[in-house]
Amino acid sequence: MTKMITPDTVAVPASNRRPQLRLARFRDLALVPAIIVLIVIGALISPDFLTVDNLTNVLQQQSALALLVLAEAMILITGKFDLSLESTIGFAPVLAIALVEPASAHGLGTQWPEWMAIPLCLLIGAAIGAFNGLLILKFQLSAFIVTLGMLITVRGLHVGVSGGSSLFQLPQSFMYLGFEKWFGLAASVWIALIAFVIGIVVLSYFRQGRSLYAIGGNVDAAKAAGIRTDAVVWTVLIIGGILAALAGILETGRLGAIGANMGEGMIFTVFAAAVIGGISLNGGKGTLFGALCGVLMLGLIQNLLTIMRVDGHWFGAINGVIILIALVLSRVTSGKAQE
Repeated sequence: MTKMITPDTVAVPASNRRPQLRLARFRDLALVPAIIVLIVIGALISPDFLTVDNLTNVLQQQSALALLVLAEAMILITGKFDLSLESTIGFAPVLAIALVEPASAHGLGTQWPEWMAIPLCLLIGAAIGAFNGLLILKFQLSAFIVTLGMLITVRGLHVGVSGGSSLFQLPQSFMYLGFEKWFGLAASVWIALIAFVIGIVVLSYFRQGRSLYAIGGNVDAAKAAGIRTDAVVWTVLIIGGILAALAGILETGRLGAIGANMGEGMIFTVFAAAVIGGISLNGGKGTLFGALCGVLMLGLIQNLLTIMRVDGHWFGAINGVIILIALVLSRVTSGKAQE
């Protein structure tokens, strides 16, 4: 019997594939020269830009965002979304603080031991990720709609628990991670860096990590290969919630307080960093190193804009333009637009 040839089964000559593959590989490292250019521009604009204090300040300011981007990048690689990370970063520390602080400090009156604050915060983040996984995987609901609903719900819980007020009385453990320095660099920077190194190693060299790409690329093929796809995605969603809660701890400690609007609007910056770092919204493509470069690039751009005294109200529009440019570059380098 003659096999029917369709456009999908026609082999593409290797000579036609090589340029596209080379461009796709280049895209993962494309931000490195861009970051170098930004550093050169910053040095020319202001003598203060290349000072140790300024650069370490940029890194510390981006540490919480970096953890959110790490979480979202892993989730996107599996082909899913999690918009609720934006509200988890605020709600997890607020509820943990409310459980350990007295009622006079906007606590819930439970006054659990202060050493429980960080474990509670991480557990709350894990619970939010687990609940998202339940609705997405067991009830087969849209990840976008589920996490959007969760974002709204958790944001409302945040305001309800805090009473719409900022919390200034923080556990000592939060303050330690926000202000302490390890080997001359903020602890939060080391934590974010270590988390990225672990993520890069796992996704590059371990079967469990490589399975994220298999699921995002073709979930049916991944199932056929024996990968427990639901368990992997559920685990990634839980890890994402934990990373968001950890980001909340670092940001709360850095600011010395937590407001009712903490994390609001961050998800747009998270997606901006992930997309310009080469993470595909279709799943199965991108590297965590590229995502990290996206975080650094956005941090340098924001720092440059601050030095140039650009009104902060324009930052959102600039991030939006960066996303659109990244989508165009994705089309050019891979021959396929991100959706």
